[in-house]
This record gives sequence, C-alpha cells and structure tokens, in this order.
Amino acid sequence: MPLETEILIIGGGLAGLTAAIHLQHFGLAVTLIEKQTYPHHKVCGEYISNEILPYFDWLNIDLDELFPAKITTLQFTSNSGKSVNTKLPLGGIGLSRYAIDEFLYHKAIKNGVNIITDAVLTIKFVDNIFNVETSNGKHFKANHVIGAYGKRATIDVKLERRFITKKSPFLAVKAHYNSNFDDNLVSLNNFAGGYCGVSKVENNNLNICYLADYNSFKKHKSIEAYQENVLYKNKNLKAIFENATMIFDVPLTISQISFEAKEPVFNHILMIGDTAGLIHPLCGNGMAMAIHSAKIVSELLIQYHNGEIASRIELEKVYEFSWKKLFSNRLQMGRILSSILSNKTFENFAMKAITSMPFVLNKIIRNTHGKPITIPN
Repeated sequence: MPLETEILIIGGGLAGLTAAIHLQHFGLAVTLIEKQTYPHHKVCGEYISNEILPYFDWLNIDLDELFPAKITTLQFTSNSGKSVNTKLPLGGIGLSRYAIDEFLYHKAIKNGVNIITDAVLTIKFVDNIFNVETSNGKHFKANHVIGAYGKRATIDVKLERRFITKKSPFLAVKAHYNSNFDDNLVSLNNFAGGYCGVSKVENNNLNICYLADYNSFKKHKSIEAYQENVLYKNKNLKAIFENATMIFDVPLTISQISFEAKEPVFNHILMIGDTAGLIHPLCGNGMAMAIHSAKIVSELLIQYHNGEIASRIELEKVYEFSWKKLFSNRLQMGRILSSILSNKTFENFAMKAITSMPFVLNKIIRNTHGKPITIPN
C-alpha cells in the first residue's frame, strides 16, 4: 500500500532540507527522499551570502555552531593577470556541503521530517495526485512534489525536461586543501575556458572549485596536468595551488553542467535550488539562491494549505512568477559575465573598466546577490 504524505521532497541538499524544515514547522506532513547517506561532499563553491541569515534565524538554525569562515572581501582576477578587490556589501560565510547538509539533516529529523534514503525512479501525476516509485520498490502518494535533486538527474531524462536534451560543454572539479589563504577572502579567478572559486570553509580548510570547458579539459591526461597547463596561466591561481596541500584523496568531479534555462514548475512539480536554475559560479551565490527558493515555495504551499491560494494552477503561476522575479536577472547576469570573460578582448576591456571604476564590480555584486531575506509574518 502506498505511503501517503502531504508533501514529498525529492532531494536532501540545501534547498530540500530547508523547505522540509520550514514546512514541518507549520504542521504539514513532509517526507523527503535523498539517495545518499549523510554526510557527503558535493561539488560546490561553498560560499553563502549573509542574505540568508535572517531567514535561518527565524527557522532557529544557527550556522555559527559549525564555526564557518567569515568572508568580507571579494577578489576577482583575470587570466591576463589583473586583479581587483572589493568589500562585499553583506558579507558571507564559508561552509562545506559536508557540514551544512548534515547539520540541516539532523535539524529536520529532530523537527519530525520523515527522511528516507532511496532513489526516485518515476513521478506520475494522475487525478490531481502524485504517484512516486523508488528504486527500493516503495510507492508514495503525495498532494505536492518538490524537486530539489540538484543540477541534473535521471529523473530529468524521464520527465523529458528540455535542458537535459542539450549537451553541455562544462564540468566541475572540487577539493579541499590545507593552506594559509586569507580567512576573510573569496577569490573568483578567470582562466581560459573556465572560472575558479577559492575560499575557506569550517576547520580552516580551503575549498577550491572550478568550472572548466570539457573540450579543453580532455586534451590533458589528468586533472593535475590540466591545472598546471591551463589554470596556472592565471598567476593568482598558480600561487594558490602551489601553496596548498590537498586533503581529499582525489578531487570530486561532475560533468554535463548545464546553464540552459530550466522550468521552475514542470509537470506540476515545484522545482527549487539548482533543479530550477543554475547560476554561473563566477556569480558565487548559488547556495543562497537555493535557500531562498525553498522559502518561496514553502510560504506558497502553506498559503495553499490554509486556503489563501485557491487552486493548484494559481499556486504554480504564483510560484513561477515569484521565482523569475527574484532570480531571472541574476541568472541572466551570470550568462552575460560568462560571455564577456570567455572572450579575451572583452575580458581585457572588462578588467580595465573594473580596475579603473571599482563601482562597476559593486554593481555586478548587487545584481548577483539579493537583499537580506525578509522573514515570514
């Protein structure tokens, strides 16, 4: 007999766990399915804008318990060797997904969220009810399904989402290191065919995560060879790598990263986090966006449950409008920056503009970061 729940969340990362905690707080029955056990590392920049802190305070989530790195300054470097620093208006924190995901997992369990370790095989919407089947043969019925399963998954293939049919030229590489890198700095570094983010996380570890063009990457025999022959052309990156010792046995990698437009609502599934849209890493704010999208969908589902939203159609329209209003400009800015910095002539022009007019970089930050998230009434 199928297990029944009001809301089924597929994916237990930042977005999924935050939504589960928020919804359970208001008494809704929530089941979350996550295919991996906690804790686990993920390929991620691991920088979070402080815009999320008022919301987490309201949810009684205190990230200071994890002793995050406190980040106040952004450094941007070009492949041509130019560099510019600026203060981040809100600041941010550095936390690994290994730490924060497990922290939110235990918070969700404590709050009564039903969390199941399994993989979703199929999602069918019939007669206004979702029917979900997992790889372990379990069946669920739910009034609502939230998709929070990350950048891409086999579910996307089965759902026939448009972005999944297009090949992406990008892959990402991430590892933690021991280093004397500045605790308060997040460094975004451009190199031929990609971008690299560098910043501290908890335990004084340094996270280095970069996005690379696969066609360029595959010409080299190993990750180390690619880094030495491509990333090291950026002098700042070369200095960072040469003064750091990797903690991981091997770096984590993920391929087929797509920045194509996605649908915030697809087949009546409410998508959040990277499942709804992926921002370019040089904008450095995907984690905050994931958390904010969880807040939006949770508030609307509560309104629907309370009768303030009259129908599923209205719920979906309002969510899609709210999501696009908050995030579409950020995603567009990421695409524009990527196009500019992938062209050597444009990159030189952009760096001259940024170094001679620092307010240009501040404007970019304002267009890729949000304001402090207002807490629900």
